[in-house]
Amino acid sequence: MHHLIVYYSYSGITRRLAEDIALITDGDLRELKPQKPYSFSYNTAVKEVREEIEKGYCPTLIQGVEDIENVEVIFIGSPNWLKTFAPPVLSFLRKVDLSGKTIIPFCTHGGGGFGRMIEDYKKECKNSIIKDGIALKGDYSFDELQTWLKNNV
Repeated sequence: MHHLIVYYSYSGITRRLAEDIALITDGDLRELKPQKPYSFSYNTAVKEVREEIEKGYCPTLIQGVEDIENVEVIFIGSPNWLKTFAPPVLSFLRKVDLSGKTIIPFCTHGGGGFGRMIEDYKKECKNSIIKDGIALKGDYSFDELQTWLKNNV
């Protein structure tokens, strides 16, 4: 079965997790890139993100919304931002038809796990199958990820 790994990464931590998932599953990577990147200053970026999340804003994506017609299983990854996924992921979920697809969420976090991400995926992807997914801290081990994928995918 062909896998697609779609992700947004601010600092590179989620990108590393996405790359590891792609390596283990032999899946294709697709990075979500907003037209206007977030600030390089973490504190400023948090303010930008908080405002976008509170408004339900979907930033314009310049990369990542290409057709997914022939893909059945999609891993979707994001850092945990304010207990949910990053706004570029919301843009992807609303722009791409995920009906009938199996969604396996993944996230990186500093202690908050998925927060309310799974509920938010279920809300946004009503016609998809949402799996439990995996939430890992930035210092996860490759073996831990490999074991989880072997037992859950």
